[in-house]
Amino acid sequence: MATKAGEIQISAVVSKSTKDMLEAMVKSRGLKKGYLVEEALRHHLHALLELPDDIIIPSTLVLTKASFEKVVREIESPGAPTPALRKLMSKRRGR
Repeated sequence: MATKAGEIQISAVVSKSTKDMLEAMVKSRGLKKGYLVEEALRHHLHALLELPDDIIIPSTLVLTKASFEKVVREIESPGAPTPALRKLMSKRRGR
């Protein structure tokens, strides 16, 4: 496939779900795949450059078995909300 001057072609292996999301998005928005991939990649790279590492949330989290079991326990039996959480949530409701 021919490319415009100043452009190069890259190749990447992605999950089927990512490919399906890409296909659905270009179809629903009437965009070209290359445009959407370029915009998404630029957006992500700029975020990685500009934002502190501790606020970048990865799209996939890998947990140890012990960490996973702790998360499950917290979901199944959540603790009582702390005063700080109650205060935060009351502000969000406009109280």
